Amino acid sequence: MPKKRPVKSYARTINPLELPSLIDIQLDSFDNFIDESLSELFQEISPIESFNGDLKLFFPCDLPEVEGFDLKYWFGEPKYSVDECVERDMSFAAPMNVRVLLYSEDQDQPIVQDIFMGDFPLMTPAGTFIINGTERVVVSQLIRSPGAYFEIEEERTTGRPLAMGKLIPDRGAWMEFETRKTDYLTIKFNRKRTVPITMFLRALTAIDDRLGNPLLHDGSDEEILALFEDVDTNGEHLYIQGSIEQEPPWDPDKSLPEQALIEFYKRMRPGDPPTLDNARQYLEEQLFDPRRYDLAKVGRYKLNKRLNLDGIVPLSHRTMTQQDIVRLIRRMIEINNGQAGADDIDHLGNRRIKTVGELLQAKLRVGLRRMERVVRERMSIRESDKLTPVGLINIRPVVASIREFFGSSQLSQFMEQANPLAELTHKRTLSALGPGGLRRERAGFEVRDVHHSHYGRICPIETPEGPNIGLIGRLATYGRVNRYGFIETPYRRVRSTMAIDDEKLNGRTIFKNIVDPDTGEIIAAKGEAITADHITNMKAAGIEDVEVTPYVTSEISYMSADEEDHYTIAQANAQLDDLDQFVDARVSSRRNQQFRFASIQRIDYMDVAPRQIVGVSAALIPFLEHDDANRALMGSNMQRQAVPLLQPDVPIVSTGMELQAARNSGQVVI
Repeated sequence: MPKKRPVKSYARTINPLELPSLIDIQLDSFDNFIDESLSELFQEISPIESFNGDLKLFFPCDLPEVEGFDLKYWFGEPKYSVDECVERDMSFAAPMNVRVLLYSEDQDQPIVQDIFMGDFPLMTPAGTFIINGTERVVVSQLIRSPGAYFEIEEERTTGRPLAMGKLIPDRGAWMEFETRKTDYLTIKFNRKRTVPITMFLRALTAIDDRLGNPLLHDGSDEEILALFEDVDTNGEHLYIQGSIEQEPPWDPDKSLPEQALIEFYKRMRPGDPPTLDNARQYLEEQLFDPRRYDLAKVGRYKLNKRLNLDGIVPLSHRTMTQQDIVRLIRRMIEINNGQAGADDIDHLGNRRIKTVGELLQAKLRVGLRRMERVVRERMSIRESDKLTPVGLINIRPVVASIREFFGSSQLSQFMEQANPLAELTHKRTLSALGPGGLRRERAGFEVRDVHHSHYGRICPIETPEGPNIGLIGRLATYGRVNRYGFIETPYRRVRSTMAIDDEKLNGRTIFKNIVDPDTGEIIAAKGEAITADHITNMKAAGIEDVEVTPYVTSEISYMSADEEDHYTIAQANAQLDDLDQFVDARVSSRRNQQFRFASIQRIDYMDVAPRQIVGVSAALIPFLEHDDANRALMGSNMQRQAVPLLQPDVPIVSTGMELQAARNSGQVVI
């Protein structure tokens, strides 16, 4: 038996925060899918109504018609254990059952039945799926977040900035806004023809956006000009007036919004008969029908933040509103006039993670929509007095969509099993490829490059060499995904004041002279250590807060990339004394994309650990900071190809990451 060597730590910093479970990104997402995403899907398709309206099929939802019927969905026990599934080439799955309700005008009593919806693959405790006996991992996808984005294109002759805007939903029609060099704004709807923005605003007046309190009532020139008079102030370039001049002449005897709606419809659907009903139905379906247009929670959250709509449009409102369009046009005019800037598309505040639960939900939505069509057809063919939910529902489309996702999706992959580290990093992989993502042939240099917002969120080192470089990455060690899909990283709060009755005040260093407000006498001088006498004198003088040398607290704040940009953050290895006060007057820090030495008074937060910036594989390399970045990239990739030892041995030089990496790999026996 080999002699045990004593472990000696040379670490200069103590980690104040335990590493989270390294496979939480998989486990938490799947749990959320089972608990919330499935119920959202059933809510979306309820009720399925027959063409004549005399039959309604309800799935579990919160509609008043289903109260008291206890509609729900649940999973049975898996038929085989994980090990048995691997041995027998089976899928590790559990039967999914749904209680549904059928209302019929021909029957006195509604029918409640439990429906078997097929075997649903379950995630193992290791964060994988067993499909036909093989272990598979669903890789998280890194895509552009729904919301509003602004770019600047320079006019070739004069160099004048012209704003371009995009409004991207999670599902539904894209809207592209352009500034023309002759000073008018256009909207391109669903990549079709363009119309002047004012015509689109008038057309919106004829539609109810389901928010109440509309900005536009009659769609007149005066009303539209009044909405933008405080931003459209550049006398040489009047964008709203210019857009009005691009419209066709209107008939003063007819309704202006209705004329604009019909003209908009003519341009979007030139072959169809331009009736008012057709035009209204088209625009309502494209922008205001939740089944066809959905910003998703994250899209509404980003839109409210970008266009300052917090408190005006609730987060639960996931379709378009007049407020959105008006605020977006205002922002474009501000950019044209040099009062606002464009967006950085590659910033992680504008890119989000679609984890396994969300990818599954999107695929299952397709299957449920197909099933909905089948149910409607059966409702119209069969006699309503003999119908039952079991006879209406065909589960094949649902089962097929799940099977297709796990079997052939680009993001459902055979798990790498070369060694335990390969398994772990595969589960923490982030891919910009896949359905709705980038294509490696078209992805440019910028989207592949390391970005300042990756700090603590995506490993800047570990990425494949070759055509996928920069398109496939790994989550950083402390990174986690929040409820909107943005990656957050933790920081320690830095404070520079303390309450007079705080028991930790004694012994701290005074940062500025503390003066008695009545007499002007110095109670405690700058640089002195606070004593019990100082505290007594300050209390007597009525002083409530004391300014001390900035110190690092044990408060941990998780921040997304766009939140972090507003703060100055010190490095984890900044020197601290025994009371966690900064030793030096200036420390190395970063704010937004600038790295500089800053006064400790300006520091808001501090990194939790030096390894926070890198991923698990890179954190296993000793003395990583002395390596060339290219060689570190190769080293972190090659570790995943190492053949495991028959008799594992403790490394002579370790980094402290080994225990957690082994524990979360799913290969530890004890």
